[in-house]
Amino acid sequence: MSSLNDSNDIYTPSYENSSGITGNFKPFASPYLNYDPGYIPQSQPEFIFLDGASKQRGRFELAFGQIGGSCMIGATLGGATGFYNGLKATTLAGQTGKLRRTQLLNHIMKKGSATANTFGSVAVIYSAFGVFLSWVRGADDDLNTIVAATATGCLYKSTAGLRRCGLGGAIGLGASALYAIWNSRDKLTDLRQFNPA
Repeated sequence: MSSLNDSNDIYTPSYENSSGITGNFKPFASPYLNYDPGYIPQSQPEFIFLDGASKQRGRFELAFGQIGGSCMIGATLGGATGFYNGLKATTLAGQTGKLRRTQLLNHIMKKGSATANTFGSVAVIYSAFGVFLSWVRGADDDLNTIVAATATGCLYKSTAGLRRCGLGGAIGLGASALYAIWNSRDKLTDLRQFNPA
């Protein structure tokens, strides 16, 4: 790329056509695109932060992506399950044509929206517990994740009885513990290589 002081551009009278195009044609070049790339830093920050602020997005900012992602994953999984169930049901009923298509769409929409609602509700509860714990403790670590997931499982299944409430909490505890272990795999590798001698 030419520098700013280069006198061989299309707008100077001494322009030399090196593109191999013959005749009076000059390739179009904008004076706004003629810049020195040295003025642009190679790595720029991804987010703009206030002076002295944390260089990491907090739990509250991450909650929006988690909730939206959970809804989309739920809709995708539910839609696929509804499609499979719809195919099975319409084949057994011997439906064809427009009736089968309508029934398939009904199955997909009903199962997809129900699963998206379930995943979204769990994500909202989990995010609320996570933001609250992060605000109360003043730290955002794996303990918040484990406690928030366990409390989410307990609260989500709390209307189904004590046994189901405990089962929901155990599922939340197990899933969050696996995530915390996976998230801390570098620390665990360093711990295994620790030599006290």
